Amino acid sequence: QVQLVESGGGLVQPGGSLRLSCAASGSIFRVNVMGWYRQAPGSQRELVATSTSGGVTNYADSVRGRFTISRDNSRKMVYLQMNSLKPEDTAVYYCNLRSASSITTGIWGQGTQVTVSS
Repeated sequence: QVQLVESGGGLVQPGGSLRLSCAASGSIFRVNVMGWYRQAPGSQRELVATSTSGGVTNYADSVRGRFTISRDNSRKMVYLQMNSLKPEDTAVYYCNLRSASSITTGIWGQGTQVTVSS
């Protein structure tokens, strides 16, 4: 079974930075999409950024220009560099993996808490 484990969350002040990591174990689809989603208290889970195995990236409007998603396919890792953090970025951040041809939401990690507060 494929498993995803997130790390790197924590408490930062507005304007600060964090780097989230997601490690995948098990067999990974050759053509896949890995991404980051977040869920704030009382809100639905929303897309933050995705990256395909072919290198195509996508970002939510709210994070574009501040966050950067990257991959290391040989190590089965995906990262999210978060800069210029805002209080509204506070949420649990989840790593996701799915086949590029899948119509399902795929596999989820347990999440890592990011809190932006002064």
